[in-house]
Order: sequence, then C-alpha cells, then structure tokens
Amino acid sequence: MSPVTISLLGFAALLALILVRLPIAAAMAIVGVGGTAAIAGWPAALATLRQGPFERASSYTLLIIPLFIFMGYVASQAGLSQGLFRAAHVWLGHRRGGLAMATVAGCAGFGAICGSSVATGATMCSVALPEMRRYRYADSLSTGSIAAGGTLGIMIPPSIIFVLYGIMTEQSIGKLLMSGVLPGIVETFLFIVAIALVTGWWPDLGAPAPRASWGEALRATRDIWEVGVLFAIVIGGIYGGLATPAESAAFGAVGALAFGLARRRLSWWGLIEALDQTVRTTAMVFFIVIGADLFGYFMALSQMPMQLAAGLAALQVKPFVVLWAIIVTYIVLGALMDELAMILLTVPIFFPVVTALGYDPIWFGVVIVVVVQIGLIAPPVGLNVFVIGGMARDVPMVTIYRGVMPFLAAMIVLLVLLTMWPGLALLLPSQMR
Repeated sequence: MSPVTISLLGFAALLALILVRLPIAAAMAIVGVGGTAAIAGWPAALATLRQGPFERASSYTLLIIPLFIFMGYVASQAGLSQGLFRAAHVWLGHRRGGLAMATVAGCAGFGAICGSSVATGATMCSVALPEMRRYRYADSLSTGSIAAGGTLGIMIPPSIIFVLYGIMTEQSIGKLLMSGVLPGIVETFLFIVAIALVTGWWPDLGAPAPRASWGEALRATRDIWEVGVLFAIVIGGIYGGLATPAESAAFGAVGALAFGLARRRLSWWGLIEALDQTVRTTAMVFFIVIGADLFGYFMALSQMPMQLAAGLAALQVKPFVVLWAIIVTYIVLGALMDELAMILLTVPIFFPVVTALGYDPIWFGVVIVVVVQIGLIAPPVGLNVFVIGGMARDVPMVTIYRGVMPFLAAMIVLLVLLTMWPGLALLLPSQMR
C-alpha cells in the first residue's frame, strides 16, 4: 500500500474517531502514531511518540500561550472589561443599536489584551447583556453581537491562533500578530456597519439609549488607560523590535497583574480563578498541539500534502480559484468541529498548497483566522454561540444563530477585501524592524 493511500485512510479514520466523540487530541495522536507505524514501522513510530511530545511541550515559543491566556483572565477578573464597555457605551450608546455597537467595540478592546474568542465573548456577555436587556434590545441582536464580537479576540493581537499557526508553519510570530491589527480594526468597523444597517431596517431591534454628557464620556475614556498601556507594552514592544513575542507576553501578564492589584479589584480568589483557568486552557491547547504534531509527522512522512500541492499548482486554473476552494473547505469544517483542531489538522495539508501557488504565508494566516471566526458562530456547531447560549439560557439557539447572520456577512466582506488587497494584512508586518 502506498504512503499516500495510507494517509487517506488515516484521514478517514481520524474523521471517524472525531464523529464518535473521541477527544481530538487523542484522535490525532492515535492516527499519527498508527500511520507512522504503517509507513515506517513501529520502532520509528514509538521513537516519534517518545521524543516528539516532550520536545514540543518544552518549546520556548509555546511559553507565549499561557502568558497571553493568563493576561486575559487576570484582566477579566480585574474588571477591565466593564470599563471598556462603559467607555464604548457613552460614545455609541445614544445611536440606534448603539449598545450592540458598544459591545462590539468593547470586545475589540478586550481582544487587545485577551487572545481567546471564547473568553472575550463570555466576559463581555456578563457585562453587556444585562445592559442591552435593560433597554429592551431584541435577543437576536444582543446575543448575536456578543457572539460575533467575541471572535475579535483571536483577530486583534495577542492571538493564540496566530501563535499556533506561526509555530506550525515556522513563520515570524511577531509579524503574524501585527498582521491582525488592521484587519481587526476593519472587521470591527464592518460589524458596527452591519448593526447600523440591521437596526436601520428594523428599528425595534435596538432603541437608542440616552446621550451621555461630555464629562461622562471623558471620565469613562480616562478609566480605560490600563488597557491602552497593556496593548502598547505587548504590541509596541513587538512592532518596535524592543522585545520578542515571549518577552512581550511576559510583560503583558505582569502588567495585567499589577493593574489588577493597583485597582484593588483583583481578589485572592479572583487570582486563583485566573490561574486555574489558565492551567486548564493551556493544558487543553498543549494536548491538542502534541496530537497535531504526531499527526503532522505522519502527513509529512506520507508526502500527501506535497503531492497535493504539486497537483493543484499544475492545474490550469487561476490560483484564486484554488484559494477560494480552500476557504470554502475551511468554512464547512469550521461549522462542524473545534477551531483549534481544525487549524492543527488542516494547516499541514493546505499550507504547502498555498505557498506553492505563490501566496504570502503571513497573509494566509490572517485568512485562516477569519475563516476560524466564521466557524465560531456558524451553525450547527458555532462554539461562541454555544457559550453565549449557555450564559443566556432563556434565549433559544435559533435566535442566537439568527442574530449572527449579519456578522457572518461582514466576515465574508472582510475575506473579499483581504483577497483584493493583501496589503491590509501585510502593511504593518512589512514595516517591522
């Protein structure tokens, strides 16, 4: 049996294991080790199993992940999310649908200090949903804006997805993080435009709140200076070449802890909760990364990704046709499975194809993040939708899915903009030292 045939059978076995709800990390590890044994023999497979997980888990680069996660959880426990929503509220709340716009803006601001979409969505839900209900916002708009706004947590740096993509493809993590800044700003604007269009057509979805005074607006804006400092420490250090991504993540984590203690809003129980959530999330990510490494070694050994790349590059079609076929595949997969698993599973296959077609790997990283965002809110398995549904138990899932539809359209518009103007993602990375 040829290695390519073994790889195809292994991929089918992986999908079968996922369908029977075996944890994705275990499924990838089992198929990876078994496939390697089928091609190179059990001694090689066991050697990979013995050495690979330790080398990956002890990688210095992976240190970025727990530090970014810790920074986000500490910032949440310290109440920084409330200040962000309050500031956005006083500037945008008086518009039709303004509280939903403020929610999106608050998610964007919190995403600048938290690299997780689920954490961003859950944190802002506890802050924004009661306020929108107080002003009788439709459940579809309120929950939809929170679920979609939460996805900004993985676009605006720091972002765990960019870090994992950089590790897998051996690209500069600093450039990848910077590549998400402008698309994240544009996406936030597109979300706000989507809210304005929807509430303009159906005004009853979100009535305007009373206009705040200039004094209230300035005081609320002054209260979010800590977020700006944290963002400047992390992203400014990376962009200016003053610190590595790992060093910037460490500075950000220490800074979030210092601000939380200085504000006297971070209790000991809050700190313990942040540490607990950091350990749990980091362990989950690391297990998935290790499983993906074992599966990726099997794929590389089979030469299937390279042969697929060569075959697609030789087709007599425009490169953008192949690119959009990959994008559609990602959107379908994202609607059916966990976003981390999808990336770690597919990047070893599609990355050689994209680079063989001449596309920039940094730019493709941004495209992947957008399709992951789509998967996070697309039916039937949008993870962010399930998180918001779990927190707003009286809102039917169908209502939340109806509410995210305008934001899905905005994400498609962003994908089109990225394909038409790659400089949207590449401008800042190209200016880095």
